[in-house]
Amino acid sequence: MSFLEYLGSSYPQILSLVIEHLKLTAISVGLAILIGVPLGIFISYTSKAGKPVLSLANIIQAIPSMALLGFMIPLFGIGTVPSIVAVVLYSLLPIIKNTYTGIENINPQTLEAAKGIGLTPFQVLTKVQIPLALPVIMAGVRIASVTAVGLMTMAAFIGAGGLGYLVFSGIKTVNNNQILAGAIPACILALTVDFLLGLVEKLVTPVSLQKGDTALKKKRRTMQKAVLSAAAFLLAGVFIVTSLGGQMQSSRTISIGSKDFTEQEILGNMMADLIEDRTDISVNRRLNLGGTQVCFGALKGGDIDLYIEYSGTAYTDMLKHPPVSDMEKVYQTVKKELKEQYGIEVLKQMNFNNTYTLAVTQETAKQYGLESISDLAKRADSMTSGTTFEFSNREDGLSGLQKAYGFQIGNSLTLDNSPRYLALQNGEVDVIDSFSTDGLLKKFNLKTLIDDRKFFPPYYAVPIIREEALEEFPEIPALLEELGPLLTDEVMMELNYQVDELQQTPAEVARKFLVENGLIS
Repeated sequence: MSFLEYLGSSYPQILSLVIEHLKLTAISVGLAILIGVPLGIFISYTSKAGKPVLSLANIIQAIPSMALLGFMIPLFGIGTVPSIVAVVLYSLLPIIKNTYTGIENINPQTLEAAKGIGLTPFQVLTKVQIPLALPVIMAGVRIASVTAVGLMTMAAFIGAGGLGYLVFSGIKTVNNNQILAGAIPACILALTVDFLLGLVEKLVTPVSLQKGDTALKKKRRTMQKAVLSAAAFLLAGVFIVTSLGGQMQSSRTISIGSKDFTEQEILGNMMADLIEDRTDISVNRRLNLGGTQVCFGALKGGDIDLYIEYSGTAYTDMLKHPPVSDMEKVYQTVKKELKEQYGIEVLKQMNFNNTYTLAVTQETAKQYGLESISDLAKRADSMTSGTTFEFSNREDGLSGLQKAYGFQIGNSLTLDNSPRYLALQNGEVDVIDSFSTDGLLKKFNLKTLIDDRKFFPPYYAVPIIREEALEEFPEIPALLEELGPLLTDEVMMELNYQVDELQQTPAEVARKFLVENGLIS
């Protein structure tokens, strides 16, 4: 599929994400102005506060964006609030600094003249200092706004939406069309914001300070005002329409989350479509949130009500038990302890087991005679692994695997999602971790190694839901029990393949499967 064909088929989603991105950016920059301009004025009047305030703003600016988002999750949960807070914090420095600089650089004789004609300090500020400093202040706002458009793509990492959703999804599924569909509109949006705020910057600059013919300058200002008025009306319309859409949502609403890989997005969409089609419940889709701890934290905090977990992940990573291979023991332990410790109900497990596996290229398997992980252990000290962040840091991941099989990998690289498959294909790593139902295994024709010592626990998909949500929506378990038996290992791999290789969206694949199996009409 060409890029233009992708745009033609996906433009409603792209337009929706552009509007979402614009709204999030506007709120963030608006709040940053409300905080940053008063702070800039304050430190211009209170010299002792200048250095600490600017130093703090500089420190915040130096924190990596992903790290700052990580700090926000425990404080504000997931979604729009932590994303907006993070972008506001990043936007403060240029606004504070330019406000302070603009006021400080006003000619002292001008201020003396203002005081001489009897203006009060407040009048001097509002009628002299702020108007003269406005061009400099607007330059700071302009820088902050353009930066905010780019930073807001990170919001998708914690379920806030925006154009970053397409970028992250494209990276995970090796879909360049999807990456471009997110990156190009974000770039255009940043340039548009820069252009519009450039017009504002010109309008707040006194006519006497602008070069050129006076009549021509007045004509240009009229046109600039018309362009800005149209943009303001458009922005107001976006806020009104999206606000009305939120108010029209059903009073019975459940939030469904998912982790940040293909299978999870498919399952999240399946549950959402099934519930919306067969009940009067409206679904708030909070998909592509992040790893296990992000989703589990969102569930515990009430940011989401339901998502699909894996029994082995819950057993080892969430409940901190050592890995075991007894399927029934794992399931019953998870069901009992999640309810007792967190008030989370574990529903009936589904029919597929998405266990961890190690994968190598067919050439590597043939060269070293690799069939099992025990075979790999004999060669591991001369190999380079490429594993996900989560697999690298879990007891049922690389660390525990090396202990169980008695080997030490020669060199270990940490790569997330599709980049590790590309690294394997390019010969930059020799072995990667994967999920047994991953569509990329089929796409790249990889060899999966047998876990001959049965180290990995069973990873059957299990819907987990907050007790309060289950009490409010008691019809959900029966619906999901209709879906579970249909999802075998082979079926799930094929569905993942349709997204990862055939470039269909998770939503399309999920709905098509439900319709074909008679679960929805």
